[in-house]
Amino acid sequence: MKEVSFTLQAGRTIALVGESGSGKSTIARMLMKLESPTRGEILLDGVPTGVRGRALGRYRSEVQMVFQDPFASLNPFHTIAHHLERPLRIHHPELSGRQVRERAEELLERVRLSPAGGFADRRPHELSGGQRQRVAIARALAPGARFIIADEPVSMLDVSIRLGVLNLLADLQREDDLGVLYITHDLATARHFSDEIMVLYKGDVVERGPADEVILNPQHEYTRTLLAAAPDPDNLGRLRDEVRAELHHTT
Repeated sequence: MKEVSFTLQAGRTIALVGESGSGKSTIARMLMKLESPTRGEILLDGVPTGVRGRALGRYRSEVQMVFQDPFASLNPFHTIAHHLERPLRIHHPELSGRQVRERAEELLERVRLSPAGGFADRRPHELSGGQRQRVAIARALAPGARFIIADEPVSMLDVSIRLGVLNLLADLQREDDLGVLYITHDLATARHFSDEIMVLYKGDVVERGPADEVILNPQHEYTRTLLAAAPDPDNLGRLRDEVRAELHHTT
């Protein structure tokens, strides 16, 4: 991983795009304090973030992650209610037991799992993949998150339900003024669900800019190659031909 610098603002979505091995998940793990950068800093509201104690607790309440695999990110032995009530108890100790349960059911309603009571006492294996990912999103909101790191949140879901999950994230972002880092290899969804796109290649940001500008007028050859591989009928044929011509010219 080389020098990567960006600012994630409230109410905005940045898409971090690149192929496997480009460094996307490493950035996510550093932002979640699961790995430490060898140099540089991660700032929250312009202040360096702590590595322990109250400062770390505050950071983790405000920066949450939605993992790629909705099957592995939920504990199969616990109910859906447990997955939501535990972060509520940790980050909101002032809530009574009844308030915790009510808040958990409110979160289920917010992610369109209704009636909430019908989902709260189920276990993850009783839900579909899309429903599990909605629970994971609700869990990320439970501590009071201001920023969501969404690491390939729909790549393991059926194509027919991906749009619903992405639309849910977009709705929640508008409602709560969330900042979202959307990590993906899919430039098509990056264009439609982000304000800015950063293209990552071998640990370097090789291109960045407003989503439409990066998609419609790519400047870097790697971005053009990604676009040529994307199943987007608006630009697939033209870009694929142009990239093939460039590759032929260089051989």
